[in-house]
Amino acid sequence: MCGIVGAIAQRPVAAILLEGLRRLEYRGYDSAGIAVLGPDRELRRIRTLGKVARLRDEVERQPLPGTLGLAHTRWATHGEPATRNAHPHQCRDRCLLVHNGIIENHEILRRAQLEGGHRFTSETDTEVIIHAIFDQLAAGRGLVDAVRGATDLLVGAYALGVIDTQDPERLVAARKGSPLVIGVGFGEHFIASDVAALLPVTHRFIFLEEGDVADLTRDTLQIWDALGHPVVRPVRESTIPLDSTERGSYRHFMLKEIHEQPRAIADTLEGRLTATRALPEAFGNQAETLFAGIRAVTIVACGTSYHAGLVARSWIEGLAGIPCQVEIASEYRYRRHVVPDGGLFVAISQSGETADTLAALRLAKESGYAALLAICNVPESSLVRESDLVLLTRAGPEIGVASTKAFTTQLVSLLLLTLVLGRSHGLDEATEARAVALLRSLPARLEEVLALDDAIARLAEQFVEKHHTLYLGRGEQYPIALEGALKLKEISYIHAEAYPAGELKHGPLALIDEDMPVVAVAPNNALLEKLKSNLQEVRARGGQLYVFADYHVAMDEVDGVTVVKLPETDDLIAPLVFAIPMQLLAYHVAVLKGTDVDQPRNLAKSVTVE
Repeated sequence: MCGIVGAIAQRPVAAILLEGLRRLEYRGYDSAGIAVLGPDRELRRIRTLGKVARLRDEVERQPLPGTLGLAHTRWATHGEPATRNAHPHQCRDRCLLVHNGIIENHEILRRAQLEGGHRFTSETDTEVIIHAIFDQLAAGRGLVDAVRGATDLLVGAYALGVIDTQDPERLVAARKGSPLVIGVGFGEHFIASDVAALLPVTHRFIFLEEGDVADLTRDTLQIWDALGHPVVRPVRESTIPLDSTERGSYRHFMLKEIHEQPRAIADTLEGRLTATRALPEAFGNQAETLFAGIRAVTIVACGTSYHAGLVARSWIEGLAGIPCQVEIASEYRYRRHVVPDGGLFVAISQSGETADTLAALRLAKESGYAALLAICNVPESSLVRESDLVLLTRAGPEIGVASTKAFTTQLVSLLLLTLVLGRSHGLDEATEARAVALLRSLPARLEEVLALDDAIARLAEQFVEKHHTLYLGRGEQYPIALEGALKLKEISYIHAEAYPAGELKHGPLALIDEDMPVVAVAPNNALLEKLKSNLQEVRARGGQLYVFADYHVAMDEVDGVTVVKLPETDDLIAPLVFAIPMQLLAYHVAVLKGTDVDQPRNLAKSVTVE
């Protein structure tokens, strides 16, 4: 979950490294550090606690000349957020590295290294790697072989950038389990955790595969695979606009990304629909044949993506008539499970590098599923490369840690999947044509919902002093309630829970009083009257109700009941429509509380560690 940037160039690299860190700060912001090898072959290192802006201020006071360097922004795992634990880590002024990932056998390695005379200056698992590399260098091995020899000792995940002061024309990179990309320039090379970090200096990228080791000089690049064989990885041209990772006129990335959802959904649908059908080839050339044989679906994801999967279960079983189970990736990996005949395994991840989801996919690959499908936002990600079928969500870069447009584009993708699966399992043409029409109407409908922004901002004032909030929904709106609660706690730090409304009387009702707001999602569907009865249970206990309701829902505001009317919508796409006000409510509450909306404490965007 940390961010890595490295450069070997013919120009000073400090400014490039700092700009790269700024663009990667969503990956971690507990501490930051930079090191540059100066013209005198002396490593100059600056590390600071907190965000990249503090590091930039320090570099302005202490300039770092040099054309070879590494930088890092940290999300703490081993060792508290502290300067001593910040990267880059170095050993005896000889070698230095940055690391993303977790080394599972670091305690064993540390004990052996202490016995061998090494002294440790941090509590991180990372430091054992640089000591292992130093030992290899001291034994007379070159930097590439030293990195390869050190990584042979490691159990766990890593993306590495390494420098040796005695080899000042070389930068070595390696990856296993954590993403790392090489940026290709003219007379210069770069490394980073994400292409976004390098867009100001190049649009040409090489994506390292699992187990790769790369040797970079200004003018040359060599890559070896996990078996030590020389390989050539393709150079890909990024089409991501340079300004796509800027806030523009918006106060926060999250608000920008909320308002980008109509465009993102239109992009996700483009070229994937006819007038009446969803196109199976959107999932891959063999998709239609594979989907015809599917008899069950297993969806695996984490966090927000898991909530998208829960909505999809209602669609897949209700429209396609195919049994569907949804699993949290970190749980799926550690229990015995039964693979159904004709099973489709669907992995959902915004980044495509989510460690638990990737591990679940790799387990599924060995388990006998009929096909593996990735629904993902990053075309070059590990999840995409390792799946049989792929549907890209086309949300564009999402910088805010709390996911918004990634969630709704995942929902759209899953509804497309439902329609394509349904065609082979009894879904009639009229129902599919109606669903396609509703999908096409979504961007305009969401624009109408976004017009409620100011009203929801005023409503948020009633939540600022609260310590707990309960969210309620029924059917496919229960996952939207879950998502609303997650957003509120992620960025405002208000404790929030979500329940199916029918579960109130089985426990949560004990919590209801005038100090706990209750947020209800109330589309105009077959479960509305049931939901109204559940809400009466809240009012009877003095609870304060905030109901987001379809325009035609007959529900008036009375004392203790606030109703926000949303544009009329169809039940099929209601989860997408009702997700928007949940996002806006969380955003405005967080702004009023003065929290860091885009970079909430203790969280990072891309969860690449278990």
